[in-house]
Parts: sequence; C-alpha cells; structure tokens
Amino acid sequence: MSTARQLPTVAFIGTGVMGHSMAGHLLDSGYPLVVFNRTPEKASDLVARGARWASSAGEAAVLADVTITIVGYPTDVEAIYLSSDGIISRARAGAIVIDMTTSTPTLALRIAEAASARGISALDAPVSGGDIGAREARLTIMVGGDEAAFDQVLPIFQVLGKTVTHMGGAGFGQHTKMANQIAIAGTMLSVVESLAYAKATGLDPQRVLGAISAGSAGSWSMSNYGPRILAGDMAPGFYVKHFIKDLRIALTEAQTAGLDLPGLDLAKRLYERLAEQGGEDLGTQALWKLYGG
Repeated sequence: MSTARQLPTVAFIGTGVMGHSMAGHLLDSGYPLVVFNRTPEKASDLVARGARWASSAGEAAVLADVTITIVGYPTDVEAIYLSSDGIISRARAGAIVIDMTTSTPTLALRIAEAASARGISALDAPVSGGDIGAREARLTIMVGGDEAAFDQVLPIFQVLGKTVTHMGGAGFGQHTKMANQIAIAGTMLSVVESLAYAKATGLDPQRVLGAISAGSAGSWSMSNYGPRILAGDMAPGFYVKHFIKDLRIALTEAQTAGLDLPGLDLAKRLYERLAEQGGEDLGTQALWKLYGG
C-alpha cells in the first residue's frame, strides 16, 4: 500500500450505471485511477479526464494498490477474480481487492480464501442507494472481511458513501446486502400498491404521494421512486434483472438458514413476471407496470 503522503492507485472495474459515478468521485478526489469495462465506451470520458485504460480486469489489478469491482452477476465476479488471468492471480502481494457487486456470501468467502493464499486482502462491500446515491456520493456501504484491510481503505469508501459499516468477516457484507434487498422488495411492493389504490379509487396520486410520504408511511423508495413512477420514468437506477438476481440469492440464503420468507418469495415472483413481459432492463420502480401503470 502506498504511503500516507501519496494516495494509492485504484483500479476500478465496471463503469456502468453506478460504477461510472463512483469512479468519477475517486478521480475528483485525486486518486490515480485505472479503469476497465467490457464496453470501453462507458469508460471513455473517465479516460479523457485522466484515468488510465487497462485491457482486462487482471491487467488493471497489476497496476493498482486497491482494486474495486462492481459488475453484474456472481458469474461475472467469479470470472474476473478467479480465472487464470484474473484479479487474484495478477494483483500484487499486499494489495486490497474490493468487490462492491451484490453477489453471494459463498463466493465472497472463496475469493477471500484465494486472495489470502496469495498475500492479498479481499473485502466484500456491496452498496445500496442506486444511481442517485452513486451520483451524489452518499451510498450505504456494507463491508465484510479483514478489519485491518477495512481500516486501510476506509478513506476510499468515504469518498463513495455516507454510511460505511464493517459488518464482520468475509461474506458478511453480502449477507447484510441481502437483508437490505429483502427490505427494499417489500417496500417497493407497498409503494406501487398504495399508488395503484389511489389511482383506482379516483384520488389524485400526486397529492396522495405528497400527503403520505411525509408521514409514517414515508420511505426512501416512496420519496425517490414515487415521483418517477407517476411521471412514467422507468429508467434504471437499478435494473430489474439485477434485482431478480439479488432476490434469488436472498431466498437461497434464507432457505439455507432454515428461514421461510413468503413476502420475499412473492416479490421475486412479481419481478420475474415483469421480466417475462419485457421489463428486465427497466428500473425496479417498473413493478408499477403490473398494476396497469
């Protein structure tokens, strides 16, 4: 790791809906940045602003003290970390690697074990807050892994988010994100059903939203996604297809723990229906479409 006088070089892999803003905040804060994305055009303006382009995730890791990833699916995480030319095989001894993808606790443990065998520290640090939280640098970051490594990269996390919490050992960040997604699933369901009820009974949904969001029914999802729903804005702050992935992980982990979560199962089935109707690339607020929106 670089000295306190010199900011560590950060490799950032995955410059999509959220990763692009996150990488930009690191550049703005003075961190030397290396970037890689499967679609190079999504990182071109970061390169124009001073980031260095790498031709692969492994190459990016070679050049960095800290490697951050935020990609789509656990299969993507496994490929970029554990392949023969991946991050773990190519990162420097003493480096810290941080997966901020919402992935599985089991995979986080595998990555941590593989990293440790090479003298690398691995953290699982999924985030909540969507595109808005990423743009405004106020993400909630839930971190699992070695506490000393966490302390070392805390200044980086603080560039990206407002609430940063070390949750415990490897995989505990992912378990915390599952709890987060379970809460979001139920909340989004309640938001769209309340607005559907307002519309069906002849109320003005805009006035209803203003009235109830200020009271005990209020939530982040209601305040941020309610206006988007009523404006017909289904652009993704977080993709339906990625949310379905998260809900499936959460159900699997709950079943492993011997826990029955019927509300989560209902939300998963509704989102799967939305995806079957062509909504997988919309934002999670597009659940509204199942209610005639």
